[in-house]
Formats: sequence, structure tokens, C-alpha cells
Amino acid sequence: MTDRRGRNGGRRAAGALLAGLLLASGCAAPDDGAAPDATARAVRATLDRRAAAVLDHDTDAYLATTDPGATGLRTAQRRELANLADIPLSSWTYRLHEVIARGSDRATADVELRYRIKGYDAAPVTADRVLDLRRDRTDGRWYVVGDRADDGDAARQLWQQGDVRVMHGKHSLVLGVGRTDQELRAIARTADRAVPAVSDAWPERWAGRVVVLVPRTVRDMAELLGSTADYRGIAAVTTGQTGGAGRTPADRVIVNPQAYGTLGTFGQRIVLTHETTHVATRTRTSAATPTWLSEGFADWAAYRSEDRTPARIAPELADAVRRGDLPAGLPTDEDFGFAGDPARLARAYEGGWAACELIADHWGEKKLLAFYRAVGGHSGRDGAVEQAMHEVLDTTPQDFTVLWREHLRSVLG
Repeated sequence: MTDRRGRNGGRRAAGALLAGLLLASGCAAPDDGAAPDATARAVRATLDRRAAAVLDHDTDAYLATTDPGATGLRTAQRRELANLADIPLSSWTYRLHEVIARGSDRATADVELRYRIKGYDAAPVTADRVLDLRRDRTDGRWYVVGDRADDGDAARQLWQQGDVRVMHGKHSLVLGVGRTDQELRAIARTADRAVPAVSDAWPERWAGRVVVLVPRTVRDMAELLGSTADYRGIAAVTTGQTGGAGRTPADRVIVNPQAYGTLGTFGQRIVLTHETTHVATRTRTSAATPTWLSEGFADWAAYRSEDRTPARIAPELADAVRRGDLPAGLPTDEDFGFAGDPARLARAYEGGWAACELIADHWGEKKLLAFYRAVGGHSGRDGAVEQAMHEVLDTTPQDFTVLWREHLRSVLG
């Protein structure tokens, strides 16, 4: 769920008890025959102390859980704690998944870091970590000698990239590294305007606030996403997992400072409103939701109250229609890939917007919202759009496609 444009005006409660979340889901028996639960309990105690030290902003207590001989690690962790000092955390916990003992004094622990930002995160942000530990035979405690990302979780955290500056908005919290207060304040103002615009377009209850991350470079942006993709032309993306039922992880809107900075005020507003729409609709978006619908709806919400003609909203698609290159069908998920032709990508977004605009214009905005919910509530991708079109719009994908192509000719031709 990403924003793509860098052209033409533009273009994603309270903290839990600390110890309660430190649950072991399993552990391997130490080589020396000691009870595995004893090792797990001791490692959990170390993690408890580390978590409490972060929330207390107690660097000495945090480093007291790190092996004194691991000088490089201690230096890096001291720096990271200083970098995140201004972030208003409501919780910081470690969930212990597995401890693998390597002899009587060495162990490796698979853990999940879980943290929330006060006033913004109803669910935690998570990151998988692997900790190497050493047991001190004098005091019997376990000390961390290595802390690294799990092989399956390459994403870095913002505070690992530098000192985090924090800007509080009315409906937003903007966290930046290597950015000026003036930049962050301007982004907060734009996000504060985006949130009520999204609430107006999506009247269903949602958090009504957004966290925006602004890294130093586009490469840093990719690191936050754990990706090697080229985001140079992408103004912003939204993290988080599509949900359906149940609670979903906290979302973050991540801004590409280079691409975002080339946009004017209007384009920046469209970008942040689009991305904030993804945050608002997260629980209604699932694997059953095609990309044309999720991205098209986000664009529809962003442009809904703006004074822009269809041709200005969808210039690439308008050019194609005028030269007789009318798309045969709705955009596929593959059309939204970053690595392809930028013009094709733009036409995909614009085609999705046009489809949502058509539904809102022909059937009404309430039907568009109902259609979005119906598709996302389906058990899987197969049949989701077909069933929702039948039940909500009383049409078929074939008839809708015909109507959509006629709509393109009418408003863009």
C-alpha cells in the first residue's frame, strides 16, 4: 500500500504489564542437563531488566544487562538509547520465543520486541531479534553479548539510524532523523489536515491519528521497510498488515524526504491523505482486497474534496484514452509494482481511482464504502469482487468493466 507519485501535484492505549508479555513459548534443554525452565526464567529476568530500563530512560541499568566485554555492542546500545529518548513510549517488552543453550554458559534466544507509542498505538509494533547471551558463573546472571535482527526480519528501527526528533501535531506524531524542526512541523500540519479529511471520507470508527516517520534518505526509508526496492520515485508508504478480523499491528506512514520534498503543498496533502486512508481502512482491508480497490479508494478519499478535474487527477490515463489506448480491464496487482514502467504504474493508480469514483458517482458513496467492506470481509481473493459486486452493486465484473471503460471515455476522453 504505497504512494507512488512525485509529479504533477501528487500523489499510506495503554501499555501492557511488562512481565505479563514476557512469555516463553518453548526452550531447548541445556547441554549440561540443567532444567530448561531455569535457563528460560533467567533469560527472561535479563529481558525484564532491559525493558524496564528503556521505559525508565536508565542507560546504566540497560547496559548492566550487556556483557562488560562486549564493548562494541555497549557503545551501539548506548547510542540507540539516546536516539530514542524523546519517543513517548507507553510500553516496551520482549516476548521470549525460544532459548537454545550452547553449553552451560552460552545461549541464543529468539525474542520479539514489542513497543507502543503513548496515545497512538492500540497494538504494538513488533520486531524479531536474536540475542546471544553469556552466563556469569559468579552471579549466575545471563548477559547479552550480541543483538541482531532475525533473518526473516531485516527492517531497522528509526532510532537505529540516528537521533530521533519528535514533533507533536493535533492528530499526528512525526518522528524524524536528520530532518529540521521546520520540515517536521510542516509535515505535522499536513498530516493534521489529512486526518479529518479521511474521517469525513471513511466515517467508520478508527484511531483518528497517525504516526509519520521521516528518515534521512531514501536508502534509510528502504531499511525501515526491510526492503531492497528502489523507492526514489515514491513519496510515502504505509506499513502494517492487512487485517480483517481482530487487532492489527500499529501502522506507520514513512515519508521519502527526497520525493516528498519535490511536491508542492497540494501534492504533499494528497500523499499524506492517501496514506492516512490506508491507516483508517486497515481493519477492513484483507488479502481478498485487490490492489486497484485499496489504492483506488485511498486516492478517491484524498481527491474527494479537492477541486481537480478528472484529467488533472489522472493525466497518464487521460493521455492514453485520448490516443485510443483504452485499458481492456481493471488494473492487476502486478500493474502496481515499483520496478516497472512509471507511466504504467501511474495509470494503474489512476485506473483504480476512476473505478472508485465511478462507484461513488453511479451508486453513491455509501455503496462504495459497503463494497469496500464486503470485498475485504470475504474469506479469500477468489470470488471476493464478484460476490461484492453482485450483493452490493447488483452488477457483475464484466458489466462493471464495460461501464468503467465508458466512464474513462466520458471523463478523460
